[in-house]
Amino acid sequence: MTEQQAITIDIDGRGVATVTLNRPHIHNAFDDTVIAELISAFESIHQNDNVRVMVLAATGKSFCAGADVNWMKKMASYSYAQNKKDAGQLATLFSSLYNLNKPTIAKVQGAVYGGGVGLVACCDIAIGSKLSKFCLSEVKLGLVPATISPYVIEAIGPRLAKRYFMTAEVMSSRRARRIGLLSEAVSEEELDSSVENIVSPLLKNGPRSVAIAKTLINNISRRAIVQQLIEETSDLIATVRVSDEGQEGLTAFVEKRAPNWKKA
Repeated sequence: MTEQQAITIDIDGRGVATVTLNRPHIHNAFDDTVIAELISAFESIHQNDNVRVMVLAATGKSFCAGADVNWMKKMASYSYAQNKKDAGQLATLFSSLYNLNKPTIAKVQGAVYGGGVGLVACCDIAIGSKLSKFCLSEVKLGLVPATISPYVIEAIGPRLAKRYFMTAEVMSSRRARRIGLLSEAVSEEELDSSVENIVSPLLKNGPRSVAIAKTLINNISRRAIVQQLIEETSDLIATVRVSDEGQEGLTAFVEKRAPNWKKA
């Protein structure tokens, strides 16, 4: 890992990809270059069949301070069209992380501000240090957390989002855990092992079924339980049961042996 790299990607022998924000000197704030690199990283992991799980991590004292100050200075002189293009890239970043076809885990330490909160909200699971602090700080600058809003609202709900979007209060990791932004809040010393405690069971499961389960939740949440939804879910399980992975899992269960993805 070199200091010059804004982000690093490591894929271990188990198929666990770790994408690390590596700008500790500016609290891992991002600019347009870092956004493009993260989008590229997420897309490559999305397309890599050897990757089973992705962990989003950061170096230094802070997870992510949101937008880089120098980048924001540039944006202040942008036209509407330039701002729209810039915001579109940022929106693509969050969408590519949210829709990544593998389980995603945010490993969070230190301060998390602005767009950094969006990165945490986009991950499927977020494990944070008890010393972490979170702030949706945009309104302090006369801005709004627009591109991250769908993901933050999904994570914490609309009423709490109204409060934190409007007040820009700093919340503790304990509070973030209680409202759903974090899945767990642990000591600094337990952060690595707590992430591993999530990674390990994920690797024991059928990779295709895990990906489908993730998409299933995105597709059916907040939909009314009507006949069309019942038929769609019935069709889905029937399709999965006759798939190669479904047949291997069922056969392995009957034969009381490990399925082939566990052997791999």
